[in-house]
Amino acid sequence: MKIVVDCMGTDYGPKEIVLGAVDAVKKYGCEVVLVGEEKTLTDLVKQYGYASNEKVTIKNATQVIEMHEHPALAFRQKKDASIVVASKMLKAGEVDALVSSGSTGAAVASALFGVGRIKGVDKPVIALPMPSVKGHVALLDAGGVVDAKPENFVQAAIMGSIYADKILKLHNPKVGLLNIGEEETKGNEQAKAAHALLKNEKNINFIGNIEGRDINHDVADVVVCDGFVGNVVLKFGEGLAKAIFQLIKESIEKAGFLAKIGAYLMKPALAGLKKHVDPNEAGGCLLLGIKAPFVICHGNSKAKAITNAIGTTIEFVKEDVVNIIQEKIAESNKGNEE
Repeated sequence: MKIVVDCMGTDYGPKEIVLGAVDAVKKYGCEVVLVGEEKTLTDLVKQYGYASNEKVTIKNATQVIEMHEHPALAFRQKKDASIVVASKMLKAGEVDALVSSGSTGAAVASALFGVGRIKGVDKPVIALPMPSVKGHVALLDAGGVVDAKPENFVQAAIMGSIYADKILKLHNPKVGLLNIGEEETKGNEQAKAAHALLKNEKNINFIGNIEGRDINHDVADVVVCDGFVGNVVLKFGEGLAKAIFQLIKESIEKAGFLAKIGAYLMKPALAGLKKHVDPNEAGGCLLLGIKAPFVICHGNSKAKAITNAIGTTIEFVKEDVVNIIQEKIAESNKGNEE
């Protein structure tokens, strides 16, 4: 399996991306194509003791789409940007999947204009695995569509159900609509219209509205919202997890010697908890609704996150998620026409 990795435009530069990709080759036995400034990437690959060969190749790209640039405009103007070059390779079938941790907007724009949407999908959505008390729950959309229409919620629910089933291994996943109350009459006009459509959709296991406090308590396996709300939930969850661990550490230090002994004894349990809520464990989010496997990572991703994101990408390809989405979307649209 060959995966193209966009190495430019990240918070830490290409160093962590290259290290993560090289580690993924060693761990999963896949092939990677690193896209970016050729000399920089070549030097980094050598630095990590992995000479460029059939497993690790480099594709030169002389431009970068920065975080502050308008994604669609930059895509059209910067033809040799790393994410644009990588997207063209994916569309041409030169690789099986794409991983990027550069500008999310640039990645979505490149996926839309460079690779293309699945027929019948209005807008692609970002699927995020959020930690819950028993495992993980799929949150959609985590930032792809910030001004969603009610129809977008239905497509997100269908694609999210496939993601939860094939990647998170949650069979016949329960779909909940994120709202301010459980009753059908709650929420704004967008939420109420979406609820009516979700209730009538035969391709999902819809359980109704859920509230923000339910996300991490296995009330639903798939949580549907628009990209604006989803991205706020994502960033709030990451910040809260960091704050809790910081407060625990500070409290132990203040409490004295006995508390430190107790913390030492609890270290394995706390390490397990930290791993469960660590976004680096999943590494990346699937961009669903695109004609080929496309994975978006956080801009501050380090090597571990990239390695794990490539592992998720391999599963994405093996489980044939793109073709299953294509079939289910066509089935849903046909049912709506009837």
